[in-house]
Amino acid sequence: MVNTTMKKFFSLCIAIAFIGAHLLASCHAETLGEYWGTAEEEAKYYRIVEVPFPDGMALEAGCFDVLPDNRLAIGTRRGEIFLVDGAFDENPKTTFHQYAAGLDEVMGISFHDDAFTVTQQTEVTRIKDTNGDGRADDFQTLSDAWGFRHYHEFAFGSKPDADGNTWVALCLSESYRSKVPFRGWCVKVTADGETNPVCSGIRSPCGIGPNEHGVMFYAESQGPWNGSCSLKVLQPGGFMGHPVSFNWYPLAPEMGPAPTEPNTRSRLELERKRVPQLVPYAVVFPYIKMGRSISGFTVDHTGGKFGPFENQIFIGDFSLSVMMRATTEQVNGVWQGACYPFREGLATGLLACQFTPQGDLIVGGTNRGWPVRGPRPYALQRLDWTGKMPFEVKEINARSDGFQVTFTKPVDPTVAADPASYVLSTFTHIYQQGYGSPEVDQTTPRVSAATVSDDGLSVRLRIDGLVQGHVHEFDFAKLRSAESSPLLHANAYYTLNEIPHD
Repeated sequence: MVNTTMKKFFSLCIAIAFIGAHLLASCHAETLGEYWGTAEEEAKYYRIVEVPFPDGMALEAGCFDVLPDNRLAIGTRRGEIFLVDGAFDENPKTTFHQYAAGLDEVMGISFHDDAFTVTQQTEVTRIKDTNGDGRADDFQTLSDAWGFRHYHEFAFGSKPDADGNTWVALCLSESYRSKVPFRGWCVKVTADGETNPVCSGIRSPCGIGPNEHGVMFYAESQGPWNGSCSLKVLQPGGFMGHPVSFNWYPLAPEMGPAPTEPNTRSRLELERKRVPQLVPYAVVFPYIKMGRSISGFTVDHTGGKFGPFENQIFIGDFSLSVMMRATTEQVNGVWQGACYPFREGLATGLLACQFTPQGDLIVGGTNRGWPVRGPRPYALQRLDWTGKMPFEVKEINARSDGFQVTFTKPVDPTVAADPASYVLSTFTHIYQQGYGSPEVDQTTPRVSAATVSDDGLSVRLRIDGLVQGHVHEFDFAKLRSAESSPLLHANAYYTLNEIPHD
């Protein structure tokens, strides 16, 4: 009787949680415009182009690469590799060819030396077509040095770095468990298959690659020991923040002893002083305001073909079906930076993105596993710049006494020179074993002076009340361009790990 009652109770709890998650996603979809411009306004500058795929195909894109012959390669969560002709045409009419199947959650793909290097849950694999019939027939395991026991144990692989290494960020077995070797670590796999541990403390990655400065980063999800989603640098020898994977240090003697256990319900800024290996979040994406589960990212190296954001990071979000931007800089030896809204209205949960040779941005993903704002179970879409220049915050950089804010178009100098035109607040998160965190320790700095550059493209803000270790939230809604237009997106968020010395 007790067992039957308990089973009914737990079933009811699961049902309530499931319904609540979907209602929450729906509520967020309705209120997202409080933080973002409307999709209709964004479409004036970046239009969404449908990239068609065969009827009945469940295309759960997990990663992309562009082949030397300008075909698109897609690795999928269902374990396939497709080669696609026509995806980059202005009005795409595509032809899909299945190159491989039978793999497992493909979350990393690159083509070089006439072969694919693929990261799947259980291994990094080199895959070739040796007889030229367009189908893979040679599968070589480069590394399977980590364990696999649970569906949540995803593996995300980078494209090769300058030395030919594939960096692999390994999901925990569960949010609070690391059941098999190196779950919750990043490892580096050489072209010859040698596997070297890089760092520990990862929770649930969903994207890995270089930032705009060529340093390897990964996208971390909100959860235990992570108050919000963030971009983090994969610092060799570092600790990314979640201590449950400390049990594998004996398997990596070259890493030295496990770090000191962090205190729960602390602040990351305090724990950095106790735990030297602890790597702070480089860019915090405030929960819901800037995504809910950030995912794959790439850097704009299009030479201006995609608009004014050359050398910036573009990153997707799975739950809210949006694309965002980020910029990073190193201050006092520590990585930090800002994130900015970019484009909503995409059709499914985003997992992967890739710039095309034409300078457009291919995006794709799935809704399988978690609530997603986009209406479709899977989609393949492209963002094309229309050639019109949006009025946006281009970049924010830290200064010793405030921030330098750069815009894509000249600002109205009178409005921009008025300190009252800026609203600024700060917050941090509780660094804790519990799941996520509210925004806490809020402060309200004051802009004491605003100096506009001669060309109107930047403003130097002098600020009383900078707070090291806090996210600084900017509201630029009062600003206007020299043409009297408001910003397309009025908010931006800078993670101030370090204050510059000069």
